[in-house]
Amino acid sequence: MPRRQLKVAVALATAAASLSLAVAPAHSAPVDPADPTVWTELAKTLEGTAKYQYAPSAVTDGYKPAFCATHPTLGGMGFHYINEKLYGSLDPAKPAALLYEDRANEDWMDEASDASWVDDLDAPDMSVPAVGAPSSGADSRRLVAAEWIVVDKDQNLATDDDRPSLFGLPFDGPMLGHEPGMPIHYDLHVWLWKKNPSGMFARWNPTVTCPTP
Repeated sequence: MPRRQLKVAVALATAAASLSLAVAPAHSAPVDPADPTVWTELAKTLEGTAKYQYAPSAVTDGYKPAFCATHPTLGGMGFHYINEKLYGSLDPAKPAALLYEDRANEDWMDEASDASWVDDLDAPDMSVPAVGAPSSGADSRRLVAAEWIVVDKDQNLATDDDRPSLFGLPFDGPMLGHEPGMPIHYDLHVWLWKKNPSGMFARWNPTVTCPTP
């Protein structure tokens, strides 16, 4: 097994075990999921997305590189790889989008066995992303988060009677598409592969940036 794949497998096993055994995070906020089965569901996400640590594998499976989203004060989401066939998926193992950031050191997985990122969950914010064009260098990107996207049924920003939920949390939205052709939608982010100081389910991660145009 290649060194990179071995690191992914070890980190996955450690993180999944931690999630499956956890009943609630050590510093639970009021908006944290109350249902302990959420942690088992998150383990399914880790398992289902593990192979996409190598971004070209995501492309092979239908995830197309799209925009890189940042916020002027709250941080970034990173490079979006979107599989439109998975719009509407509420399967923890099958997110419609995968979020990546450029990495300078492939030994980053050495720190991934620390599952402390299940602590300090926070509420998602409703800010609209600033987006940039996709760039090259997919081989050097690492997976940092997963995103589920559900198309708004009536395409009306003023109504939200079809708001979905996953992991015990309601989706953000409805919101406008972030690039031409993307419909009004709801989305939910989960930062499983990189700790987010703003919370596991927050939209923005202050440690993530996009390349300067």
